Amino acid sequence: MRNLEDMSILVTGGGSGIGADCARRFCAQGARVTISGRRLEKLEAIKDELGERCRVVRGDVTVQADRKVMLAGAVEHGGKLDALVNNAANMYRQPVNGYTEDFLKEAFDTNVVSAMMLSSMAVALLEQTQGAIVFIGSTHTRRAFPGASPYATTKAALEGLTKVMAAELGPKQIRTGCILPGAVSTELNLRAGLFTAEQAKDRYDAVAGLHALGRIGTGTEVAEGVEYLICAEWVTGVALEVDGGIGLGASHF
Repeated sequence: MRNLEDMSILVTGGGSGIGADCARRFCAQGARVTISGRRLEKLEAIKDELGERCRVVRGDVTVQADRKVMLAGAVEHGGKLDALVNNAANMYRQPVNGYTEDFLKEAFDTNVVSAMMLSSMAVALLEQTQGAIVFIGSTHTRRAFPGASPYATTKAALEGLTKVMAAELGPKQIRTGCILPGAVSTELNLRAGLFTAEQAKDRYDAVAGLHALGRIGTGTEVAEGVEYLICAEWVTGVALEVDGGIGLGASHF
């Protein structure tokens, strides 16, 4: 099993939440991490915290020119590319009888197409290092939450992508994996304008009991799973549930 020391890793959506905690963990273990995102002030705050091992590239993963800059920045910072963590995403909620085509297209462009394109562009670099591609999925594919079908469907697409990509890129010695986090307190719902901070806290408190371990998780715990998929040399095409047991659907009746 590899270790992260001297690896060059690109983390999209690295200015907050799970992406920021991935950057923290990876830098602490000696990796050179490039974080990207649209909110420069958030990115710069993480860089100030982590120091010279962290580099910032401002950009939007849905824009082709920005994706090129992200990859170039990671290679310039780390001298190569060992891993790509496709973390950038937004929450999309819409009732089944209220679907709108533009909304669904935006959901897939942001959460699926952008990750597919960035991964495709990274193949040649990752082949040189026998590296890894990690997607951030969701236990929304294990538990049904009414109203969240657009989001859940985009995350299910990433699971399918992970398997096919593993089969296709295996001969190049590139590994793929998908992390399925349970409830973790991030800015996802706030950024989407779905809840206030107080409402989001109440929802996390309410959902804690759905986890077999009785609590929501942390971004650091999810980052541990991402690290495993980056470093495990004989693991590919898997969907790893780092979810405190919410996906079990456990009942105490």
